[in-house]
Amino acid sequence: MNDMTTRRDVLRSLALTGTGALLAGCTKKKSIPRPNILFIMTDDQTVNEMGCYGNDIIDTPNMDRIAEEGARFTNCFCTNSLCAPSRASILTGCYSSLNGITGNSEKAGEAERLNPAIPTFPELLRKAGYYTTLIGKYHIPQEPRGFDEWCILPGQGEYFNPEFIENGERTSSEGYVTDIITYKVLDFLKRIDRSHPFCLLYQHKAPHRPFTPSPRHTAMYESFEFPYPSTFDDDYASRRIAGLARDMKLEVSLAGDYPDLPGYLTPEGEKRWIFQRMMRDRHSAVYGIDENLGRVLKYLDDQKLADDTLVIYTSDNGFFLGEHGWYDKRFMYEPSIRIPLLIRYPRGCIPGVVNEQTVLNVDIAPTILDYAGVPIPVHMHGKSLRAQMEGRRPMAWRQSMYYAYYENSWRLAGFKQEDLSDPGFKYFTAHRVGPHHGIRTKHYKLIEYYGEGDYWELFDLDYDPDELENVYTDPDYKEIVQYQKDELRSLEQKYGIPGKT
Repeated sequence: MNDMTTRRDVLRSLALTGTGALLAGCTKKKSIPRPNILFIMTDDQTVNEMGCYGNDIIDTPNMDRIAEEGARFTNCFCTNSLCAPSRASILTGCYSSLNGITGNSEKAGEAERLNPAIPTFPELLRKAGYYTTLIGKYHIPQEPRGFDEWCILPGQGEYFNPEFIENGERTSSEGYVTDIITYKVLDFLKRIDRSHPFCLLYQHKAPHRPFTPSPRHTAMYESFEFPYPSTFDDDYASRRIAGLARDMKLEVSLAGDYPDLPGYLTPEGEKRWIFQRMMRDRHSAVYGIDENLGRVLKYLDDQKLADDTLVIYTSDNGFFLGEHGWYDKRFMYEPSIRIPLLIRYPRGCIPGVVNEQTVLNVDIAPTILDYAGVPIPVHMHGKSLRAQMEGRRPMAWRQSMYYAYYENSWRLAGFKQEDLSDPGFKYFTAHRVGPHHGIRTKHYKLIEYYGEGDYWELFDLDYDPDELENVYTDPDYKEIVQYQKDELRSLEQKYGIPGKT
């Protein structure tokens, strides 16, 4: 065995144990050709819906293949757990406060605008000679910018026979949306001009609510009973704001999604029936994504494009899959903010890297630009992940992350504070999640609900990973609270975010 082979094997072994990213000076930054970019994003998919993240129920061989042949990040988070804001952060590499998209709703009767002064990574790539294309779900109010061509679903889009907006013109399609988006992606790949690199954004609607699989997959989990999360029957005893989020409960808001819900069930039975149905439908929809992903990866292989293509797979935000008895996202709790991130590039990544550092959705844009040889703008809040993928030690990596959710959902729906104290009050158009921000370190998470007066939560993630016990007022955590607050202010200042503390 020669020295080069031995060196590679050692690097790969260390990477698989999670230490590959901590190898200071073991490898040098390689000079490699500009890669094609294939960016794949699903909607509301969690790490718990992928085999490579430990789910032994679902079959996701193609997602798993990207992880095996590239890098898997186990602590990747979104910075604002909502569709449009997360997508804007991915495009710009910046927090919501700078990119201009803080929520899904209108402000003063107008949709928020993606900040025209902040370039997106497709715009920068296009100026650098890339051919840029967007196909699938976009969910930002304005027309896409920075693309040579684009074909998007209007708004949320439909699962069956969806309309598209193609370069500004409405078109119609027949079939299931995941299949159709993939057909359009394959059509693009078949007609590309290979004389210059391409950047293709391949973005799915699935598995967004209403959780709808392809008809060919609906029976996949028909007889399977999914395990219930340990927090399924959470009583929210030490978390007042969480206790107000009644319409995030499965039995409150999802019952109307299922006309075949048996009418004879007890409230507890109804909750469990809805959970099983939700999980069955979502897992089937995710399987459909993986099946279509396999078609695209095969095409890259068959056309000898795989080695020259940087493949990134992620989702816009996390999702509650019965944790705390909920569905949806928004809160700064772990299931809501943790997202999958897989990156493969045969010419520039040690296969099988498993990285445990805190990485964010704002890191995706600078990573793409780094590999493409395009200068990373100084205003970007994210950092390139190239060092981690190549087994090098990144300089001064973050030890904490900042999160901010801006929408005041119950006020947007036209309700008053006193409505929330009425135990019989229900509504289905908002999620009773007010604006909040916070900081997450390896061991602790501090959250301030600044729309609710002086209300804070602190969780000790080592002893309470499910975030059930708010220890903010516990005297034993007084110094930790102060440290976390200081770090929160520090990050707000670093990122130019108006402070709330």
